[in-house]
Amino acid sequence: MRKLKKFPENFYWGGALAANQVEGAWNEDGKGPSITDVMTAGSHEKPRRIATEIFPNTYYPSHKAIDFIMIIVKISSCSLMKV
Repeated sequence: MRKLKKFPENFYWGGALAANQVEGAWNEDGKGPSITDVMTAGSHEKPRRIATEIFPNTYYPSHKAIDFIMIIVKISSCSLMKV
């Protein structure tokens, strides 16, 4: 098992959110799509594209959330268990 390093005692956690991250799905509660909902994925060979709507069979970047709170809790509990 990998040993986790302990954060310094004076380490401060920070975080930020954008409105489009917390507003909810584009098709729920009458919201409608925003610019991030209609921006296609891109690469070095193919630039991103801003569409006029959400087209089927078009790849849009994943908007699945990561539960950072649970990650911090896991890291903190591992650090506390070693104290």
